[in-house]
Amino acid sequence: MSDDAKKARTQVRVLVADDEPSARSGMATLLREEGFEVILAEDGTSALARFQETGPDVLVTDLRMPGMDGIELMRRVREADPDIIAVLVTAYADVETAVRAMQEGAEHYLTKPIQLDELLLVIRRALERRKLKTETTELRARLKDRLRFDNIVGNSPAIQEVFNVIEQVAPTKASVLITGESGTGKELVAQAIHENSPRSHAPFVKLHCAALAETILESELFGHEKGSFTGAVGRREGRFKQADGGTLFLDEIGEISPSIQVKLLRFLQERAFERVGGNETLKVDVRIIAATNRDLAGEVAAGKFREDLFYRLNVVNIEMPPLRARPSDLLPLANHFLERFARENGKEIEGFSDDAIERITTYRWPGNIRELENVIERAVVMCDSPKLSAKHLPAGVGAAPRGAVRIPGSTLAEIERHSILTTLEACGGRTSAAAQMLDISVRKIQYKLHEYGVTMNRVVGVARDPDS
Repeated sequence: MSDDAKKARTQVRVLVADDEPSARSGMATLLREEGFEVILAEDGTSALARFQETGPDVLVTDLRMPGMDGIELMRRVREADPDIIAVLVTAYADVETAVRAMQEGAEHYLTKPIQLDELLLVIRRALERRKLKTETTELRARLKDRLRFDNIVGNSPAIQEVFNVIEQVAPTKASVLITGESGTGKELVAQAIHENSPRSHAPFVKLHCAALAETILESELFGHEKGSFTGAVGRREGRFKQADGGTLFLDEIGEISPSIQVKLLRFLQERAFERVGGNETLKVDVRIIAATNRDLAGEVAAGKFREDLFYRLNVVNIEMPPLRARPSDLLPLANHFLERFARENGKEIEGFSDDAIERITTYRWPGNIRELENVIERAVVMCDSPKLSAKHLPAGVGAAPRGAVRIPGSTLAEIERHSILTTLEACGGRTSAAAQMLDISVRKIQYKLHEYGVTMNRVVGVARDPDS
């Protein structure tokens, strides 16, 4: 009988194997009165045949029977169905037999004359344990499937490479640095790493480093003792302690001060720290995943970020591609958000109209996935028709930018200038990222900026203004 067929029926099926007719009939009567479906067999050989025909949930077998004994029957049945509940019954109680029975996977060992209440208790407890185990396994599987990569939508080569790195790094203890522009999904990647790691049962703790002042950030990370500063009315455990056994995700790590950098480096080296205002050294088992939209290598070169901390954090680097680098993912992401927000707002929307698709696919999405998500949520709220159309989108989405280069109609020099400046703008002024995207050298970008008379602090906005 197939597993699906066994799940489909609601009545628990018990196979009773015993060569004594009175024992068989007594157990059958009791079990049927309690709502079980009962199949009877007079020896081990016939019991094995009935097992193959009926696929029972429970096997109750006598130890000594003609031909195949109860332990051999139990062993062969469990080879075919490891989840079957097996109860061994015998009139010859001894320790050696009990040990053998348990080694072969018996749920319990009962001696004759059987106390029928005890048999019922053994079966019911075993069924409850099996049900709980099945539900737990299914729940973990669903949770694992849901969190594994479903929150990171896309099939483009760029995002598939991210998936590959997640699969490789998740089972390890290595620190991970996730880089990329704001709104590319760095936190989702951090969570996917945690949920696919051996730490998935433990906390995933997040801290946005840029949102806190230095003194508050230190307390948030390491905790503080009572009276260590004004307002510290009691001891507080920090994020490191909260994340013990799990993962600590430090977003915008490039924003932390030099003094916090020193303390974080010490933790990564020694796995130890003290609370603010305290002397007790604490040790915790925490994996660090950090994220930044800054060029940390450039920050190191400029003396703004510790080189030793950078290398401690950057054991494995995951560079999140901007949305414009994964055009094939645009519509799957848009549909994902459409379905989600339509469900949350109780609306039935069939999809996007052709004009909405054109607007979505021609826009450059400087705010990346976060911008796309916000735009689709607003559009769903404003939608008053079966399909979401261009009129529901914000006016700026898909509109040609002022001063945009037109092909044909522009010189190669104008196209080159536009390409370099808009790419730099999209990369937040990071020349290394722009050079990689354009497949040219950093030196050439710097030379062209000098030629255009544009400094790095004027890059944003220049691409849209041909008179700059």
